[in-house]
Amino acid sequence: MRAITIPTPGDPEALQLTDVPTPEIGPDEVLVRVHAAGVNRADLLQRQGFYNPPPGATEIPGLEVSGTIVKLGADVKNWSVGDRVAALLSGGGYAEEVAVPAGQLLAVPDTFDLTAAAALPEVLATVYSNVVGRGRVRIGEWLLVHGGGSGIGTAAIQVANLLGVKIVVTVGSAEKAEFCRELGADAVINYREEDFVARVHEICTHPDGATGADVILDIIGAKYLERNIAALATDGRLVVIGMQGGTTAELDLSTLMQGRKTITATTLRARPPSQKAEIISDVGEQLWPAVISGDIRPIIDTTVPLADAAKAHRILEDGKTIGKVLLRVDDDDSAHDDSAHDEGARS
Repeated sequence: MRAITIPTPGDPEALQLTDVPTPEIGPDEVLVRVHAAGVNRADLLQRQGFYNPPPGATEIPGLEVSGTIVKLGADVKNWSVGDRVAALLSGGGYAEEVAVPAGQLLAVPDTFDLTAAAALPEVLATVYSNVVGRGRVRIGEWLLVHGGGSGIGTAAIQVANLLGVKIVVTVGSAEKAEFCRELGADAVINYREEDFVARVHEICTHPDGATGADVILDIIGAKYLERNIAALATDGRLVVIGMQGGTTAELDLSTLMQGRKTITATTLRARPPSQKAEIISDVGEQLWPAVISGDIRPIIDTTVPLADAAKAHRILEDGKTIGKVLLRVDDDDSAHDDSAHDEGARS
């Protein structure tokens, strides 16, 4: 089968389309013929040599796909060959076929676009497990999400609306601000023009007169640590899921203690299959019906063929995307490049 490999870490041209063996599946796994794969910032880090796969996982990048089951492991029940699925992965998505633990599958009905389904597993699992799980967000609370125009951000806006949570997002352009407002954000802060800490305390007000965000979902890391703590309300929870702004920062612990504030940090990729299965089960129960009904929709900026994976990485690195970048894997030669302004993009 064809797959994208990284013989030597580096710039986007380090991604090479190569013939590799079809993966073997274990007794609790299925083999999925990949239709489309999501491109995530974790893939960019892996390509650069900064984010190795967890032990035992394939070196092929790609953390989410959509496709069709073509083979079942001996112990797999409740799934059949031919089922359309979306899947959360530890790796292997940039390929024509991938082995997936059965617990990490979501059913995609015939009425739902199979390409679009590839935009959902990673973002929904990340948002739900961190905002609801780690962040313990409750109805009526204020959620601040950095990177409102990203795949995570656009998913978080919709999930917050579904859960009855008020959401404010930070963005870096007027175009992204307008899109996030139309998608359902209660407030939008342009971090290039405004101090997000001051604006959060103006926007996020509480019945008792207190101000600040109850939960912050942060993709920046060290660069924002001190300001994130300042933006939290009393008893607020900061959930760090990214390190785009570095990994090391100093913090005055008294600011945590006085405000009874909490910091937690996690990655999804390194979690064991049992935890991923639990998260996907929660997503399937709590969010997937809203996906099928259209109340939560995949936001797709660009779709490019698998062979153009380097182009997909450059597009994501450029920072101008709204929503997800996808790789179209099957029918690769006939796939076309969908820019953000093409019909159907950002749908």
